[in-house]
Amino acid sequence: MASISLLNPKAEIARAAQALAINISAAKGLQDVMRTNLGPKGTVKMLVSGAGDIKITKDGNVLLHEMQIQHPTASMIARASTAQDDSTGDGTTTTVILIGELLKQADIYLSEGLHPRIMAAGFDKAREKTLEVLENCKVPVEINKKNLMEVANTSLKTKVHPVLADLLTEVCVDAILTIANGTLEPVDLHMVELMEMQHKTATDTQLVRGLVMDHGGRHPEMPKRLEKCYILTANVSLEYEKAEVNSGFFYKTAEEREAFVRAERDFIDQRVKKVIDLKRSLCDGTGKTFVLINQKGIDPLSLDALAKEGILALRRAKRRNMERLALACGGTALNTFEDLQEEHLGYAGVVYEHVLGENKYTFVEDCKHPLSVTILIKGPNKHTILQIKDAIRDGLRAINNTIRDKALIPGAGAFEVRAYNELLVYKDTIKGKARLAVQAFADALLVVPKTLAINSGYDAQDTIVKLVTEDRLTPDLAGLDLATGEPMKPADMGIYDNYIVKKQIINSCSIIAGNLLLVDEVMRAGLTSLKG
Repeated sequence: MASISLLNPKAEIARAAQALAINISAAKGLQDVMRTNLGPKGTVKMLVSGAGDIKITKDGNVLLHEMQIQHPTASMIARASTAQDDSTGDGTTTTVILIGELLKQADIYLSEGLHPRIMAAGFDKAREKTLEVLENCKVPVEINKKNLMEVANTSLKTKVHPVLADLLTEVCVDAILTIANGTLEPVDLHMVELMEMQHKTATDTQLVRGLVMDHGGRHPEMPKRLEKCYILTANVSLEYEKAEVNSGFFYKTAEEREAFVRAERDFIDQRVKKVIDLKRSLCDGTGKTFVLINQKGIDPLSLDALAKEGILALRRAKRRNMERLALACGGTALNTFEDLQEEHLGYAGVVYEHVLGENKYTFVEDCKHPLSVTILIKGPNKHTILQIKDAIRDGLRAINNTIRDKALIPGAGAFEVRAYNELLVYKDTIKGKARLAVQAFADALLVVPKTLAINSGYDAQDTIVKLVTEDRLTPDLAGLDLATGEPMKPADMGIYDNYIVKKQIINSCSIIAGNLLLVDEVMRAGLTSLKG
């Protein structure tokens, strides 16, 4: 009898073979759910929340986040896979499938009496060899639009419809290249603003080389469209504020009270006057216009004064947009209007307001050197917009990873087939039972091309035999052509995966599978409620 049950009679225990069976069945169950999503020909899942909200997706990360997973082992695998997405932006479905397959292959040998510790040690050896093969397979790439388009397209086609994927690829690559501005360094993805507009169709999603803000001018007489604009970004209060300390004023006559009120108002008017003076000195007679974007408030009297001068003023802009505005238009975000000069201002070719139902959007476009851009996501309904948003995030990460690694891995299951063949050769150099674990690891890797074939409607065995034979005969990597079911060269078709994603998958899968194999007792012995 387990010692834990003496201490806690209510503890639920699963011993040795039973514990392993629990873990393996959980991994298999999760694998069966996710398997049909893999690759561009994968099917989509429809998630319905308790409130009846619908989410249609084939992005593994979204599925694992949204599904309610009760089983402890399955939720551990799901967490590991979502961590994969957090660090690299892709590869969640592959991680789940590979962990499931590693445990499935291990189960065959374990049922014949192989010790789990030997299995885990063999997995470690196989992992090191696979990473070595990965290093040999990586293709150094020049960072240019064509190469970035290929890797982004491969990633996006596994998330959304191919036609939409082609459009989003162009949008994502242009966004990154605009911000990179000729440097070959990874960019800060926070400088890409994702703005949603429930309007038209998904294929109307576009890149704005500037900024789109989700509010407009606050005065009916303000101009709706301005060209050749000076942009003043500020964090200065242009509204009457109460004193921060509790103070009282005493006055003897009504005139004194009027004087107090005038002095308070004058304090704000002086600030507005400085902006108006600057606008007059720079814009009058030059055909240029003036836009004020303020993070704090602007009261109706100040708005009135600015509107009379033809200045477009936006108040309560989001703080994150202040940094983006300075990068997109140039200029400096000011905290005071003392010593206002022309060099503090940014520039935009055109600023206009777009009204959609009750919502106003302000577009700041035609900036000289935009180091911050906006992707304007359009879609007829909420779940389409969310699906595009998730896909764009992954596409941007794929491009950034490529710039960071300066290398790619041929996709379409080509790397897994090459690793399988290399591991079979490597197996013969290992003495003892550990070689069985290397064999299991090699067989598990084939789950990726196998699943791609099944999801595209081809026979798994037939495809694998063709791919393995083709890979042995040629020095180039052979991947699976999903259109014909025949082997092809991924490089010719422009199908590439991120190096960092593959590396992360191999590392995390073998470690998690190894850990789950070494579990020989599962106890649910937490503190229960006192009622029972």
